[in-house]
Amino acid sequence: MSAPILLQPGSTLGVMGGGQLGRMFVHAAQQLGYFTAVLDPDADSPAGRVSHHHVPTAYLDAGGLARLAEVAAAVTTEFENVPAQALTALAASRPVAPAAEAVAIAQDRAREKAHFGRCGVPCAPHAVIETPQQLQAVPDALLPGILKTARLGYDGKGQARVGTRAELERAWDGLQRVPCVLEKLLPLASECSVVVARGRDGAMVHLPVQRNLHRDGILAVTEVVDGVLPEPLARRAVQATRSVAEGLDYVGVLCVEFFLLQDGSLVVNEMAPRPHNSGHWSIDGADVSQFELQVRTLAGLPLVQPRQHSPAIMLNLLGDLWFVQGREATPPWDQVLALPGTHLHLYGKPQARPGRKMGHLTLTGATSAAVRATALQACAILGIAPF
Repeated sequence: MSAPILLQPGSTLGVMGGGQLGRMFVHAAQQLGYFTAVLDPDADSPAGRVSHHHVPTAYLDAGGLARLAEVAAAVTTEFENVPAQALTALAASRPVAPAAEAVAIAQDRAREKAHFGRCGVPCAPHAVIETPQQLQAVPDALLPGILKTARLGYDGKGQARVGTRAELERAWDGLQRVPCVLEKLLPLASECSVVVARGRDGAMVHLPVQRNLHRDGILAVTEVVDGVLPEPLARRAVQATRSVAEGLDYVGVLCVEFFLLQDGSLVVNEMAPRPHNSGHWSIDGADVSQFELQVRTLAGLPLVQPRQHSPAIMLNLLGDLWFVQGREATPPWDQVLALPGTHLHLYGKPQARPGRKMGHLTLTGATSAAVRATALQACAILGIAPF
């Protein structure tokens, strides 16, 4: 177990990565009275623009890492594709959470699935494909399936649906024959996720189970309302997530995503060693957000169980919304903000592009029905497909 530390407000907390997750971590840290430092190669990154310090270097730049370690008393990461060796280098002189090994496992689907197995958490039937021999040895029972690159795939990138061996071979060729994992295509009823936070002392808390809807591989809608998942399944999802975190001796915020199958069973999909898009609702719908939990785990502050105070629905705002009939236009935020219980979060990205996450909208209210009705109104105003 890691040695206990306590960094009081007034200390400087560092984060690797300057995207929207880093930006929301910076806001949460500053609200609690911390100074912040961001390392990101983009001189105009969303988190770097609002942080006290910005180190604009590559993630493996020795000088940049030294500068971050000089100004920050502890360091976290905002996304799993920060090189694990950068976190190892920082850990030589500063507390780092999550640890490099946990991030390295999350960066590799094959290692990730092996970890789930060690924790007793079921995942989809799968096969690792790294050689032509392994490709030929794939069991017929895994088709149809989804071929995913073992590394660097997110938001639907690096994936291909395959129905036959010929399609599998073509897809692997199309992915440049990098190491991949083939997962059996399962009959899904829905998807859900659980966010937990674990401290250096092993204390652990969690957000409520979140039901997720993906479109084109990108999260579109998260619902955290009454009856979002049958209670026995919700308990199993929480317990499985806790097991995954404990098996890593994890410190920090961790999200685990699950598939709910049509037969009522639950299988794990993947994990993210950081706050997650599906947990953004907690900023407005709970008394402790996932980003405050990230600050608390990094600084060694006590973890308290978050309490959801309002039913909540989150809508992802992609860059597509900025284009109407091929012309760029600002979405009608005034109309959206006229709806009760709307909370708009824009990430400060200078240019909208289709598929790019530009922000999110959280709807809260007194009842689940009222929140859903308002969310559907917001969808109609913005041109988002209803759910």
